[in-house]
Amino acid sequence: MFIIDITLKNTPLSLSVQRKSEEDAEAIYQKILQMLRSGSNELLELSCEKQVGKKIGIMGSEISAVQISDKAGTAAASGRPPGFFALAE
Repeated sequence: MFIIDITLKNTPLSLSVQRKSEEDAEAIYQKILQMLRSGSNELLELSCEKQVGKKIGIMGSEISAVQISDKAGTAAASGRPPGFFALAE
């Protein structure tokens, strides 16, 4: 499973959806990057392949960051959960 995390402006939590294949996850990641580059204000609708029925709709202008990660290699490999922010020790 591949997780696509989306961070919104002025919101501390991220939204996420999952894809079974790396190609599908990469396609969504690239689509969101293109929206960020163009400053698009279109509506992005995503569904999750792990949780059937989970759907989100996001205005492109509200996205501030996107991340893609492999669920199999997250916390176990590095000892840290995936994410954009880390606490300094």
